Formats: sequence, structure tokens, C-alpha cells
Amino acid sequence: MIEIPSDLHKDLLPLVFLVGEWAGAGVYDFPGEEKCNFGQEVTFTHDGRDFLEYHSRSWVLDADGNKVRPLESESGYWRVDADRKVEVVMVRQDGVVEVWYGELAAKKPQIDIVTDAVARTAASGPYTGGKRLYGYVHSDLMWVGEKQTPDVELRPYMSAHLKKVVTPEDVERWAKDLPDDMPDDGIAFFK
Repeated sequence: MIEIPSDLHKDLLPLVFLVGEWAGAGVYDFPGEEKCNFGQEVTFTHDGRDFLEYHSRSWVLDADGNKVRPLESESGYWRVDADRKVEVVMVRQDGVVEVWYGELAAKKPQIDIVTDAVARTAASGPYTGGKRLYGYVHSDLMWVGEKQTPDVELRPYMSAHLKKVVTPEDVERWAKDLPDDMPDDGIAFFK
């Protein structure tokens, strides 16, 4: 279920499907690096201004699904214009700063973005650009990231399937919104 916060900036309405806390798992695979399963937490928040604030943390998982060590962290800001063009500014823990541009798909909650500019610190590894696809599918957030370096052509390297995190406050709000004429036995509801 997509809820539209009353204080969401009107320009962000096309991105409302991203708003919230998400958690899930995915696969990491890039030449020269350890292939692994990873866990991920992502948040998209807003404060009434014309951007979404973005934070993502991921960590390597062992065969039993336990956290082993941090994998990647990134933070940034997402905007969308009246023509459904999306711009993202993002910084990662490894010293990479990126500007991404793309667009929302027509008539569906899907975003394609590609790097337009990359800046790296001396400590960061080789990286020349990327591409990402985000989609809201059956109430879940799915994404795939592609990456390129001077030695490796653009290729998929990370993808994840995330579920919306439900808080006690969400449950309380939903309970208050239930209609007064709900059946007592629950069975009549399905008839």
C-alpha cells in the first residue's frame, strides 16, 4: 500500500512509492571481488522540501544469513521534475561521489538512472560509472545496480529485493483507519 504523507512536497508525488524504510537481501558479484549474499536497509525520508533524503547500508551475510561485516554504505538526495526526470546526488563510504540522471517510466513506478559525473578520493577503488534500475513490484522495492571500472565494462554487480518495514506506529494508524462495520468473526469479511 502506498501512502501519501500530508507534508510531502507536491513535486515528489511521482517518487512517493520510495518513501519509507525498506529491508531485504540480495547478491553481490563483481570481477576481482568476493561474490556474496548481502543484507540491506534503505530509507527514503522527506522533510517537506523538494527532495527525498536517501540512506543505504549493506553487509555481507554468511550461509546462515548472519551479518559478517559491512559491505557498502551510501547517502544522497533524490529529486524529480515536472517531466519525470530524476536526479540523484550520492556519496559512498569508499570516497566516491556521484551525480545520477534518469527518468521515471511512463505509467509505472520504475526509475532508470545512470551516472553523469563521478568524483573519487585517492583512497577509493577504480570506478568510472554505473547504472541502476529501481522498481516497485507487488508492494516490494527491487533494484539492480551496474558498475564499470577502467578494466571492467559496465555489468550488473548488485541486486536486491526489499520489503517495507512495518512499525508499531503504522499498525496503530492502520487500525484507527479500519471501518466501524468490520465483521466480528472475520469470516463474513471474505463472503
